[in-house]
Amino acid sequence: MLGSFRKPPDRLAALERIADWTRARFRLPGETVVLVTEVACSLPGCPPLETVVAFWTNGDKRHQFKAFKPPEEVTEDDIPFDWLMDSLHQPDTNYCACC
Repeated sequence: MLGSFRKPPDRLAALERIADWTRARFRLPGETVVLVTEVACSLPGCPPLETVVAFWTNGDKRHQFKAFKPPEEVTEDDIPFDWLMDSLHQPDTNYCACC
């Protein structure tokens, strides 16, 4: 079971490359956390594998984008333009207006 969490070297290199491209594209400081992960989906109409990238600015402002392919197939052209950064902001979804 634990072996399923191991990542082959080419997968790790792809994840690091995507994080580096994201930092460069959005001019993020080196200490900015950039999370890159592969997500599998079995819902109808959903791509079977997608790469999700998330990063934070100003301490707690989360931004997120997806590439609808595995990390090894993501290219620098799949990283959104820097002027789209505000549109990548994901508001805090843990807030419930009813409670």
